[in-house]
Amino acid sequence: MKKISALIIGSTLALAAFLTVGLPATSSAQSAAQAGAQAAQGNGTPSTLFGDAGIITSITNTLLFVVGALAVIMIIWGGLRYATSGGNAASVTAAKNTILYAIVGLIIAFLAFAAVNWVLGALTGGAGGGTGFTDV
Repeated sequence: MKKISALIIGSTLALAAFLTVGLPATSSAQSAAQAGAQAAQGNGTPSTLFGDAGIITSITNTLLFVVGALAVIMIIWGGLRYATSGGNAASVTAAKNTILYAIVGLIIAFLAFAAVNWVLGALTGGAGGGTGFTDV
């Protein structure tokens, strides 16, 4: 279970690092990336790379949703293990560690979501990365 949590955390951080370091925050870089995406675009695929309906936003939102859902499932699993431990010290410790690691994973998922949206907002000139909120 620790390996799965480490894999999820590592892949989330790698994605955030790629988006932060891999693409400079200039309009020429954005247009070059957009041109490259449009050159390789197949039929029926989205035409935008960045923005609310962009491919990168869709991928990161999907990955972060999966990470968040897995963290919530692990919190529930740890709670069930804690409730059924029967006072066994080793079982209680294992259950508490499961809950702790799931909460840490959930916090990292939220921070990664914020970081990705901040980077996409910088790349798209403040349009944001598809948070689902609109300005009133």
